[in-house]
Amino acid sequence: MTTRVLERPAPPAREAARPSWWAAPARPVWEEPPTRAGLTAKATLLVLACLAVLFPLWIVVVTSLSSKRTITEAGGLVIVPRDLTLIAYRELLSGGQVTRAVAVSLGVTLAGTLFSMTVSVLCAYGLSRPGSVAHRAILFTLMGTMFFGAGLIPTYLLVQTLGLTDTYLALILPSAVSVFNILVLRAFFMGISPELTDSARIDGAGDLRILWTIVMPLSRAVIAVITLFYAVGYWSAWFNASIYLNDQNMMPLQNVLIQLAQKQEIPVGLGQAVKAGNLSGLAVQMAVMVLALLPVAVLSPFVQKHFKKGMLTGAVKG
Repeated sequence: MTTRVLERPAPPAREAARPSWWAAPARPVWEEPPTRAGLTAKATLLVLACLAVLFPLWIVVVTSLSSKRTITEAGGLVIVPRDLTLIAYRELLSGGQVTRAVAVSLGVTLAGTLFSMTVSVLCAYGLSRPGSVAHRAILFTLMGTMFFGAGLIPTYLLVQTLGLTDTYLALILPSAVSVFNILVLRAFFMGISPELTDSARIDGAGDLRILWTIVMPLSRAVIAVITLFYAVGYWSAWFNASIYLNDQNMMPLQNVLIQLAQKQEIPVGLGQAVKAGNLSGLAVQMAVMVLALLPVAVLSPFVQKHFKKGMLTGAVKG
């Protein structure tokens, strides 16, 4: 008795001639090919979605590069680029409050991300070991903080009592660790084969060496994703600075952007340029917005390939 195996019919000549990067992934034998109307509808929706995201960014960038005369003739935001100039960026980065704000945001982001990742990785690795001390009690305590919090006033009193007000530590320590990120890292670490760690332990490796040489290299995807989460969180944070800092010279970039958006204050060093008619206040606002968006827009594509593997695997395993 012979068994008949279902085979997928050969693709048309036009489809076979396409390069490998163009070809769509193989479909199951029971799935019908998409219709031309369906492909057209999907392409139209994707184009509209891209335009809805890119069009506002285009307006922001073009307005930041426009001269005061162009902005005045357009009546505000500029869509069609004309008389492009970098005067807004030169003024912003030539010194003053915005330059300090960029330096503060970069420093807080780098230091805070390093501290948060160190604590999160160590905590997640300890919780992923079944024989660790008070493993279950610590795990449930951390999970409890996800549902119950002390509130803003007790947190502010704690920061004030520790003497962290008007210090950069107040921008890092109150929100240094995310329990959700720890749980994702823990789930990924638990999915690593125990034979690897057991063999390393037999060879005399300690926990820190196992973590550094075995666990972390195998967890590059999830570590890259969590690092991006922490970095974006620190770069975009503004609330802690607004309640813990009183010195305007210590404010990060996001708080300066809020001041500009509310038209409360032109950054120090730019007031004379705006009053002299050489620079538009709207161009300054858009330029600061571009500076705030630039690091995230540059780093995200490099970590994008790790999102599916890092988040889904870390969430499912364990």
